[in-house]
Amino acid sequence: MSTVDFDNESFQAAVLDGKPLIVDFWAPWCGPCRNFAPVFENEAAQHDDVTFAKVNTEEQQELAAAMGIRSIPTLMVFREKVLLFSQAGALSASQLKELVTEVKNVDMEQVHADIAAQDKGADGKA
Repeated sequence: MSTVDFDNESFQAAVLDGKPLIVDFWAPWCGPCRNFAPVFENEAAQHDDVTFAKVNTEEQQELAAAMGIRSIPTLMVFREKVLLFSQAGALSASQLKELVTEVKNVDMEQVHADIAAQDKGADGKA
């Protein structure tokens, strides 16, 4: 699968989808972003079961601000409405491949259980 370009609406819809979502926040003037683009595209081509998306922070400034993007490139990974990974800086091809494998293997039942336990603790209810 190739990458898709996101705006705020398509981003929100993809986060709500249960499919793993890997988002590259980038800008055309960013050298590291341009260097990372072929790595991201190559990995995207190998995984039909993962959505690989790009958000141009120049065109989607509101979305970038809402996501707290302070430097680019920034990679974020979502699955089942949960942010699993967020990191500024480009990854190598092997690092991105490893990240995709880890995301696919995450036990989301355990993640949701952990979040529920944290929410109970925050509410002061046992």
